[in-house]
Amino acid sequence: MREKYGPALPPEAIVEEPADPLPTQETACLQGHDGPILAVRFNRTGTYCLTCGKDRTLRLWNPHRGVHIKTYAGHGYDVRDVCVSSDNSKLASCGGDRSVFSWDVATGRIIRKFRGHDGVANSIAYAASDEVLVTGGYDQAIRMWDCRSRSFEPIQTMKNFGDAVTSVAVADSVQVLGGSVDGTVRRFDVRMGMMFTDTLHQAVTGIAVSHDGNCVLASCLDNSMRLLDKASGEQLASYTGHTHQELKLDCAFTCSDAHVVSGSEDGLVCFWDLVEETMVHQIQAHQSAVCSIAIHPEAKCIVTASNDGSAKVWHPPTAIGCHNLMELLPLPLGLTAIFELRFWTARLYSLEQISLNCNSDCAAEAFQELVRLLIRVNINHDKPDISRTIHALTAHLNY
Repeated sequence: MREKYGPALPPEAIVEEPADPLPTQETACLQGHDGPILAVRFNRTGTYCLTCGKDRTLRLWNPHRGVHIKTYAGHGYDVRDVCVSSDNSKLASCGGDRSVFSWDVATGRIIRKFRGHDGVANSIAYAASDEVLVTGGYDQAIRMWDCRSRSFEPIQTMKNFGDAVTSVAVADSVQVLGGSVDGTVRRFDVRMGMMFTDTLHQAVTGIAVSHDGNCVLASCLDNSMRLLDKASGEQLASYTGHTHQELKLDCAFTCSDAHVVSGSEDGLVCFWDLVEETMVHQIQAHQSAVCSIAIHPEAKCIVTASNDGSAKVWHPPTAIGCHNLMELLPLPLGLTAIFELRFWTARLYSLEQISLNCNSDCAAEAFQELVRLLIRVNINHDKPDISRTIHALTAHLNY
């Protein structure tokens, strides 16, 4: 085996992959809005994302390729939030014009307009198998709208808050949650007609429900996030270290629920361990406040949106990059082999960019194996095998 594969790798060349790698490497920058981006959201499958701008437009993107697809214009003021139906055929948005718009995704046509909020509508979500829309706004109320009815009036209004509703979320299809500047997170069981209130004593600007449905994360204006048990309201954890004192910022769980994420008013994106409550990583993502974060529903990918007018896509960094391939290979090489290795390194660098932007775990894993193969195998003996591997991978990625 040693004759075929050459000498063993030096200790510094062995890179252990983390059990749950964090998306900390920028892979695309989405630019096109004329002014701050106030929210970013994935569709249900994570194939596309939408951004909401202060320029009164919504923009549809393929974040994995960094491509702008379509612009939706119709709001009279800034667009504050958006959500996408499960079949990807419709989207709904709300904003500073106090209106709720339902759009046809393919044509960009406005299907319905709902009016009823007495102030800016801050947040929106689909509920009840996409048949109902839930919105929250400055008028201290959560309103529910029937997408099947021809009526423009809300079918239910919850005016139990003492200040603006900044964020809404839906759990188990029948539970509606709202976070408010009055320092509370309220949960409404629509089926049972009951309300539960958790008082945090600090203004809440964003809420998120964990993927297992058991916890609620609240982003507060005292430079903290609080983790609550959804059923009992008990505070389970608190996360600090970022700057959050003035602006409306989102919070989120990673797709595995192992970490929580928040933007910061100084342009940072911060990650905390869910259980240990410790900040495990931070990245200088933007030049201005990171006001919104979208988490891919399955893959380790996030999109961040900022007041600087850009949205950025982030994936986990590769365990072994191509830039240091020459340094890691422990083989004495002739001049021809060095030139050939440089060729494959450049080729691999192109593949690395594609694999990071490709929504395929298989492609990313295949790329990692290919890099390890180049490091491990003596290229003077196994050149044909490497060529076939690269050819198969490039065919898989349509390169």
